[in-house]
Order: sequence, then C-alpha cells, then structure tokens
Amino acid sequence: MPTSTFAAVNALDGLLDELGVGAARRRQLDMVRGEMDRALARGALPVGARRSLRRLLEEDAITPYLRLAESGALRARRVAGGHPPTSGPTNEIRRRCIDLLREAHGMPAPQLAGGEVALRPVPGQATLSALRRQLDRYLGGAMSPAQTRLTAVLCVELDTAARSGELTGQRLSHLADGNAAVYIERHPQGGAVVGAEPGEWIDTSPLTRAALERWLPLRAELVRRTHGTSKLWVSLWMNHDGILDEDGRTVLRPAGMPLEENGLITSYRVGRLRYDGLRPLLPLKLEALRRAIAAERERTAA
Repeated sequence: MPTSTFAAVNALDGLLDELGVGAARRRQLDMVRGEMDRALARGALPVGARRSLRRLLEEDAITPYLRLAESGALRARRVAGGHPPTSGPTNEIRRRCIDLLREAHGMPAPQLAGGEVALRPVPGQATLSALRRQLDRYLGGAMSPAQTRLTAVLCVELDTAARSGELTGQRLSHLADGNAAVYIERHPQGGAVVGAEPGEWIDTSPLTRAALERWLPLRAELVRRTHGTSKLWVSLWMNHDGILDEDGRTVLRPAGMPLEENGLITSYRVGRLRYDGLRPLLPLKLEALRRAIAAERERTAA
C-alpha cells in the first residue's frame, strides 16, 4: 500500500501491521484506511486528524467520516457510473473496524449516538482464573517471541499487580533464585509509598516460574546481539527512538534494547486482539487488569 501524505494514515498503517489479523479482516481494515485517506484529502475531517492517529479516531473525525463513507462518496471506484451509498452489511463492517482500531489504540468504543460512556468493569475473580488457565495452555505449546514475552508479562502481573512503569523498571536482579520471587519497586500515583520500603519481594506462582523459564532464554539471545542490558523486559524487533534529526532521519534501535513503557502497553493491546482466547479475558487497558488483580490480592489477604 502506498505511503499516505498524511502522518495519521501512515501511523494507522503501522497499527494495522501490528494487529496481525486474518486476511479477510485486513482487507476490511484496508478499505477503512483508504476511505479515511480520501476523506482527509477532501478536507472533510478536522485538520488535527491529518497529523495524529488519535485525532483521526476521535468522534469528531469518525462521525463525518462514517457519514461520507456510507453515502458512497469515499468509494475507490465508480459503481454503475456513480458512487451509490454502501450497503448495510458494509456499513456494519466499517463500524466494527472502527471499534477494533480504537480498541487497539487504547480508546473506548465511540458513542456516536450520544449518551454517557459506561465505564468498563474490571475483570472478576472468575475471569482472572480463566486468564491463568489460558496462559497455562499457551505454555503447553509453541509460542512466538511476542506471545512468549506477553505471557510472561501477564503472569508476573497476575502475581504482583504492578503498574506498567514498575514492570519496565524490573531487572534480572529483581528475580530470586529459581525465579521463586520477583521484586517490584512501587511507584504509586502521587508518589506516596506505604511503609518504609519502596518495594517488595513477592513469591511467584508455578505459572509465572514456567513463563519466565520460557522468556529468559529468548531474552538472553536478543540481548546478546546488542550491547547488553540488565532490564528484564526487552524489545523483540528493530525500532526507532522517534526523534528526527535535521535530515528527517531517526536513530534505529536494535532488538534486545530495554522495553519502554509505551512499548509494553502496545504489546498488551495488540496481543489482546491477536492471540486466541485473550480478548474476552483482558480489559481494554493494562491498568484495569492491575486494579482487578490488586482487588483480588486484598480479598485473599483479608
């Protein structure tokens, strides 16, 4: 697919590549991508939507986009010499694609008909138990590098209720012998830490120990190709630092570099949609999962 003249659409291309959906869904998403590009070219969407993917997916851009697309004005080709309105099934597919894109970008489903947005409940105890069973099934079979890392992250999260920044701050020295415990340095909102120590050692479950046993050899191989790092979570692929120099180039970062917080959150969002069985078990945001686990730990300790 050719590069768009709009930064938001180019960012959308990157998101689509990360989703790893099936061929049929990808064709539907590519249809939406093309329509959005044409809507921007017509000047039909807010100016800010040209530069920012989040602005492109916000309701003040989605609403006029859907109106135009359903009218047929954004068709790539003429039909019977014109641009007739698109069919009801196509309109439904288009809206499902928008929901999928917003969800992958960490945004709630749009409230296009008005009304208040209902808060998504955090997972209950039964859902967390089902999540553990699903991760155990993953560990019983072959996994891609991305699935291996996400499985280990989720297992550590289930044991610790750590914030995303606390996870990316972990180092190899934060693992006890035999991965029997993990250390979490707490950074609560507002900076208030209860107790004298900023962190705690937490015993790991058999599930977490098994997940770390799968992740650590892969991590070692990735880090061996670079300068080396003591961080527990590292990147899987070459990426860039996002800072452009005077010539418009950016510094490439090899695989095996410390995973940044944004990268961890993105891997959670994408993995939630990509891997069978995770979507109904994981909330939209990692923070909601953390709150559910923290609530479960409080119930258990009571």
